[in-house]
Amino acid sequence: MITPLKALRKNRFKTALIFISMSVSISAIFLISAISGGVVSMYSAMLKTDGDIIVTQKGIADTFFSDINNSLSAEIRKITGVKESSALILGAAPVDKLPIVAIYGVSDNRYDSYTLASGRYPRADEVILGSKIFETLKHPKTIVLSKKEFVVSGVFKSRIGFEDGGVVMNLSDAGELFHKSASIFLVSLNDLGKSEAIVTQINVLSGDIEAKTTESFIDSYNQFKIIQTSSDVIGAMAFLMGILGIVSMMSMVVNDRKGEFGIMRSIGLSSRVIIFKLLSETLIIALVAYGVALGASLGILELIEHADKFQGYINGEITAVLMINVFIVSVTMALIGTFLPALYASRIDPMSLIQRGGA
Repeated sequence: MITPLKALRKNRFKTALIFISMSVSISAIFLISAISGGVVSMYSAMLKTDGDIIVTQKGIADTFFSDINNSLSAEIRKITGVKESSALILGAAPVDKLPIVAIYGVSDNRYDSYTLASGRYPRADEVILGSKIFETLKHPKTIVLSKKEFVVSGVFKSRIGFEDGGVVMNLSDAGELFHKSASIFLVSLNDLGKSEAIVTQINVLSGDIEAKTTESFIDSYNQFKIIQTSSDVIGAMAFLMGILGIVSMMSMVVNDRKGEFGIMRSIGLSSRVIIFKLLSETLIIALVAYGVALGASLGILELIEHADKFQGYINGEITAVLMINVFIVSVTMALIGTFLPALYASRIDPMSLIQRGGA
């Protein structure tokens, strides 16, 4: 009996087509999941920096549209158990040749979160640039934001792509630029066990604000849900396209090898043996395709991370959990896509298979 490896070598063209189809589908699932997860991870990491509690405008759909009174930050600091409260303004604007750049207006007590690579922290009419945008703009001395020129006083390095490709300025300059007092407060605590009680006290300060623990905020943030849902939908489409591709190609393989399957049935081999044989062949292709897709995805993510065009905003990480999940998806896709053609081949009358195979 022909072994699975010999059968694959015998049908090299169709094997190659199945392999390409599976590799592309698996790579798509890897990249979609890794990039969407990277976006959520970067933004979450930024919010978690010095922030055990996040305060935003009540009922706002996105932090970029939030506007809260900065004077409330001083009131929050007076609450027992609060270590620090820092204010941020989140915005975006064109910067020189770049069409859109993340802008962060920060209170003075948050500057320590940005590790300077050179220069000093900004004063009035000054900014510091993330190392990524600093390199992209070819080491500028000044930049223009909303027709106003700002002096570049320093460069900082951040592991968070959104920040490393962004511009940081003092809170008052950002307030003039975006016409708001503050977007969010990041509140750090002395004791995380008292976070719920402090959240309640903060919410009492004003009916216009809403405080949540950072974990609760991230879990309920609408934009994260949209990103995750979009990722799941596109990933499911890639999965279904992979299955359809496998079904199509395996149907052709089964049709070409009917004579072989007829002989196997005529010598007493059961339908299960034929099904197992075809599943084994496709499983081998799936394992090789998975390895190739993983390598290709890692290479593509590395190129994206260092591409000037993306300014460090698109970043993806393939975690061990993601690798395991995609491996399961890959094997499932291969088995489902092969089972129906294999079942069809195993149920046709042996004599009919031999006659058609020899025709």
